[in-house]
Amino acid sequence: MKKIFIDGKEGTTGLRIFERLGERKDIEIITLSDELRKDPAARKEALNKCDIAFLCLPDVAAKESVSMIENDNVVVIDTSTAHRTDPEWCYGFPELSAEHENKLKTSKRIAVPGCHASGFISLVYPLVEKGIISPDLLLSCHSITGYSGGGKKMIAEYSSDDRCVCLDSPRQYGITQQHKHLKEMVAVSGITNAPCFCPIVSDFYSGMLVTVPLFKEQLNSGYTSEDIKKAYSEKYCGEIVKYEENIDVSGFVASNKLSGKDSMIVSVSGNEDRILLMALYDNLGKGASGAAIQCMNMRMGIDKTIGLVL
Repeated sequence: MKKIFIDGKEGTTGLRIFERLGERKDIEIITLSDELRKDPAARKEALNKCDIAFLCLPDVAAKESVSMIENDNVVVIDTSTAHRTDPEWCYGFPELSAEHENKLKTSKRIAVPGCHASGFISLVYPLVEKGIISPDLLLSCHSITGYSGGGKKMIAEYSSDDRCVCLDSPRQYGITQQHKHLKEMVAVSGITNAPCFCPIVSDFYSGMLVTVPLFKEQLNSGYTSEDIKKAYSEKYCGEIVKYEENIDVSGFVASNKLSGKDSMIVSVSGNEDRILLMALYDNLGKGASGAAIQCMNMRMGIDKTIGLVL
């Protein structure tokens, strides 16, 4: 039986991981009392006596936790931004390639992908890999997310009885084009330029729809939207990430369609001149906690879908 410690289980991601793992019979969760959960000595002891440590913390705190680990056998699964572009860490999106999957199965340092980044990378990585688009292509991307992606503070704001009227409408943010996910979007997808990225938070709890638009002229010579569909259908045919056609209902695609799920749907719409690449999933599922649990399962060498809602 594996011993698991969740450092930061009081946050949105940590709590969801804790709830999912609490139903498992193959693991033992190490917990700290409220008095000790921020005590450095208690955290260090827990981090070093567990088999797998989930870090659900801000970047600085996550790095601090890693520095506390002296036991070489501890596997770390970090949900923060701190290590996603660190070449010494495994990027936890095994569906991207056999190389990503094999590294995940043996790595002791695993970085869980960011929610927005997961969708963008799932769409762009295969096209760069197949030579359908050039790495230096200038791209744009917009992403609609539920408010749970903003953590406890934002959830409280949206749930308040006297909330601001501004929360009734979708709100674009990251307007300085310095969103923290941009670095991994570039580093992992294989492109050389950061996309023009427009994230939007809206008045629903969870779910995410990431869209990357392309003009036909942006594809390398000889390629069409059919080649994109073929690349996706060949790569994404597993239990967790799948390619599907026609994900709309009467011309609309609901961003919360996969709320509560740990799966992802990749699709292509538009026409031959203007192509829409879309990734649909839950920001708390394949965009956070679900991805973390999948990484844990694969690192343990068991069925990757155990404990997931698909």
